[in-house]
Amino acid sequence: MTSEKQKLILASASPRRLALLAQIGVEPDAVRPADLDETPLKAELPRLHAVRLAREKANAVAALEPRAFVLAADTVVACGRRILPKAMTEAEARACLTLLSGRAHRVYTAIALIDPQGRLRERVSETRVHFKRLSDVELEAYIAGGEWRGKAGGYAIQGHAGAFVRSLNGSYSGVVGLPLFEVKALLEGANFR
Repeated sequence: MTSEKQKLILASASPRRLALLAQIGVEPDAVRPADLDETPLKAELPRLHAVRLAREKANAVAALEPRAFVLAADTVVACGRRILPKAMTEAEARACLTLLSGRAHRVYTAIALIDPQGRLRERVSETRVHFKRLSDVELEAYIAGGEWRGKAGGYAIQGHAGAFVRSLNGSYSGVVGLPLFEVKALLEGANFR
C-alpha cells in the first residue's frame, strides 16, 4: 500500500492566516490566493457574504489544484446588516472606526475546505466584539499608524486596535482571520494529516 503525500493549498495571501495555521502545526505546501470580485451582492447578509466568498475562493483554487486539499477563508466585519469595507483610504478607516466606536459588532469568518475528491466542507465562526468609545486622539493616532490599511472594518485586533476591545465573545483567531478550532475540525473531518 503506497501512501501519497497529502498536499494543502492555502487560498489566501494573508500572512496572518499563514501564521495562524503555523500555531496549530499546519504548513501549507503552497499559497495561491484567488483573485475574485469581493463586492457584496444586492441585499446579501454579512454571514452569507463571508460563506459565498470563502466557497468561491476555494472553488477557484481547487480548479487549478485538483489533487490537493484547498483551504480558503473570508472575514467580514458587520454592524447590524451592514458589511464594512476593507478600508483602503483614511476616510474609509475613519468612517468604519467612528461607526464601531462605543458599540458592539459582529465578525464572521467563513472557511471552506475542498478535499482531493472535490468534496466541500464549510464552517462559520461568529464573534461579537464590543469596542470602547474612541476619543478623537485615539482615533487619529490609530489612523496615522496605518495599521487599518486593507483590514475589514478598518482595524486589526492583533495590533494596536486590541486596546479598543472592551469584550469579545467568540473566536479571537476568527477575528484575526482564521478560526483555528473550526479549521482543525474541518481538516480532521476530511482526514487531512
